Amino acid sequence: MPRSRSRRSRTAASTKYSTKPFCSNLQRPKLQLPSHVAADPLRAAAIIGTKTKWVNGTVLHYCFFGAGSHYAVPKVQADAVRAAFGKWKAVGIGLEFKEVTQLSEAEIRIGYSTADGRSASQVGRDVLSVPLNSPTTVYGWDLTTQYGSGTALHELGHAIGMEHEHQNPFAGIKWHEQAVYDSLAGPPNNWNHETTYINILEKLTSQQVQGSTWDPDSIMEYEFEPGLIDEPDKYDINGLTPPGTLSAADKQWALKWYPPLKATLTTLQPLQSVAVDLAAGQQFDAVIKPASSRKYTVETKGASDTLLVLFEDINGEPRQLAGDDDSGQDRNARITYKLFKGRSYIVRLRLYYPGMSGTTLLMCS
Repeated sequence: MPRSRSRRSRTAASTKYSTKPFCSNLQRPKLQLPSHVAADPLRAAAIIGTKTKWVNGTVLHYCFFGAGSHYAVPKVQADAVRAAFGKWKAVGIGLEFKEVTQLSEAEIRIGYSTADGRSASQVGRDVLSVPLNSPTTVYGWDLTTQYGSGTALHELGHAIGMEHEHQNPFAGIKWHEQAVYDSLAGPPNNWNHETTYINILEKLTSQQVQGSTWDPDSIMEYEFEPGLIDEPDKYDINGLTPPGTLSAADKQWALKWYPPLKATLTTLQPLQSVAVDLAAGQQFDAVIKPASSRKYTVETKGASDTLLVLFEDINGEPRQLAGDDDSGQDRNARITYKLFKGRSYIVRLRLYYPGMSGTTLLMCS
């Protein structure tokens, strides 16, 4: 009997269009790893799974496109996005969000255009490859409705490194593929074949997903009407309607990558190395208080893959100065920068993969 209902719903779905507009991200280039790195499944998975994540403690500055721009954000829509930032921060994550007035100072540049009718966002640190005069996150419909509020949260989920939940390879979703293509081809989405495949039908690799289960309540899940999902059966018959809020699993994910910051950090002394034992994806933070003003070198030692970032503490706000990512390159991360006596600096080390020894040395000279 369930298969009979499935066949009827598939036929019905092929004749109607989706009733909701969806996030439509562009195709992202696949991360190209050296052949010997790609041949090591644990190392490759660790690098791919961590590559888009920010170092915890980063202050993500955001700015709205202003009047006169095609992407000008009306105040009421900007307020909805501000509220979404607040909901993510209320989870207790170590990331900070700060609004600025200059697009050139913002990692997250937010646009709005109902004429385009497209909502989308770069994923995590991919925003750093976007030209400074272009949006990294765009919204294409009213964010003041319940559905719009979920959209605001969804796109910011992308901005901190989250992927689409229905593309989770562990979800066990089987689609009525032609019905999906037909549904998304008409209004309000008007997607071509490629856009539908990229955003719905294409599975993420297991390396891009943390965890082994699917969360249908995730803020990163779409709303699907009956007749698009073949299996599990209940979604074929009833459709899938996530609540449009941060689920327990969403919060767990965010706290895994961005846990609350420690009140006291290890002090990194010149010419003294610190042995760091971390699992893949974890982070170590240290403070530097220079005794003299000169160029210093902060570097890692060992066979690990790491992201190393140097910040200056300016009135309690860490301001990024420099960074180096050695993942997949068989070298060590290294930053040389002039530091000044009387100022305070923070080094954050995000580990991709610990290497065979399991230990990474961090030192300042």
